[in-house]
Amino acid sequence: MTEKLPGDVAGVTTAGNSPEMELTDADILDAMQHIPGYLDITTEDFRLIYHLAYRHAQDRLFSSITASRLMRTGIKALAPEMTLDKAAVMLVESGYKGLPVVDANEHVIGMLTETDYLRHLHADNFLDLMLQMFDHSYEFSHRCHDTLVSAAMTQAVVTVSQDASSVEIMDAIGQHGGRSMPVIGSNGKLVGLLLHKDFLKIFQLKASQ
Repeated sequence: MTEKLPGDVAGVTTAGNSPEMELTDADILDAMQHIPGYLDITTEDFRLIYHLAYRHAQDRLFSSITASRLMRTGIKALAPEMTLDKAAVMLVESGYKGLPVVDANEHVIGMLTETDYLRHLHADNFLDLMLQMFDHSYEFSHRCHDTLVSAAMTQAVVTVSQDASSVEIMDAIGQHGGRSMPVIGSNGKLVGLLLHKDFLKIFQLKASQ
C-alpha cells in the first residue's frame, strides 16, 4: 500500500486503506466562502489540513480493530491426509464455507472451501452439479472418498497475524476473493478464522460513527 506523505496531498490518499475524496480548488474555495472572517490560507494548506484530519479520524475509529478481536476461535482444522468426504462432514458441521488445512505442527498449509469441491467435481456451481447428477449419463469419476484434502485444497493461502490492524486485514482481503482467512499466532500456528463479513460489518459500523 502506498500512502501519500503530508507534503504530497494533491491526489487521493489511502489512509486506513479507505480512499479519501479528492478535493478540487472549486470545492475548497466554496467551503472557504462559508467561513466567517478573513482566512489567510491557500487551497494547498486546506488540502493538507483535510488530509491530516482525515487520517487522524481513521486512526481514531479503526485503531481498535485487530484480527484477534474479530476472529472466530475453536476452529477444527483439516488435515492434509483426510479424504474429501470426511472433510465435507467437518465443513458442514462447522457452518463455515471453508476451513484451514494444517500440518502436524499446526501451521497453515492451505484452505479447503466449497469452491474447491466444485472445481474438483468439474462444476461451475452447486446447481450445475445437481443437474449433472440428475443426468443418468453422468459418471461420478472424481469420487471424494478417493481424493485427499491436500490434492484439492487451495495452497496459495492468505493469512493474517492475530495482531493485524484494520489496514493489514483489508490488504489481505484484497489479495484473494475468499470469504475467510486463517489467523496465525506469533509462532505461526493457527489460532482462529477471520470471516470477511465480520470485518466488513464492524468496519461499516465504525465508519458510520
